[in-house]
Amino acid sequence: MPEFLKDGQQDGPCLILAHGSGSPMDSDLLNALTDLVVMQNVGVIRFEFQYMAKRRLNGKNAPPPRAERLIGEFRSAIETAGIERPFIGGKSLGGRVASMCADELYADGLIAGLVCVSYPFHPTGKPEALRTAHLADVACPVLITQGEKDPFGTRKEIATYRLAETIEFHYAPLGDHDLSPPKRSGLTTLHNWRNAAAAIGEFIRRVSAVQAC
Repeated sequence: MPEFLKDGQQDGPCLILAHGSGSPMDSDLLNALTDLVVMQNVGVIRFEFQYMAKRRLNGKNAPPPRAERLIGEFRSAIETAGIERPFIGGKSLGGRVASMCADELYADGLIAGLVCVSYPFHPTGKPEALRTAHLADVACPVLITQGEKDPFGTRKEIATYRLAETIEFHYAPLGDHDLSPPKRSGLTTLHNWRNAAAAIGEFIRRVSAVQAC
């Protein structure tokens, strides 16, 4: 059974988030983003895949399993959380895993939408190895918050992909895989995180209102 971090009210719109491949559910980014999303009146529930939970116990940085092997864990976390029609998503790997099961869960009426933070459209340095096939026809409402300069998929690269019209984007100006801009830009990481959280809150409120009609 997964361990959860729960923030904000759980009786309204709620977002279930998983972590990235190399960072836990309480990474600096997810801690800050959670606080900022909760300020948008959205509850947040975080959990860790088993491989990351084991890292906490043995201190060994074993690589994550293939994304396909984590789908069952994500579905189990949704069921265990017991939230009616939550939004699901995650940072990088966590968002990718959520995206791989979101359409089926949405069709079954089990989730309301998908929120991906820094989606890994391809491995770094391998722009030809796309992870977008399942995103071409997704019917589930989707928001992806992405750094404009993310090495896993830049804004310029994403513009060339075949993606479903149900996918919306919020771009962090000059942001990297953590949505952080270079210091010389005059922007700050917190600025980008605040704007990403605002976009997430607006998306969740809008989709929830439409589905309530």
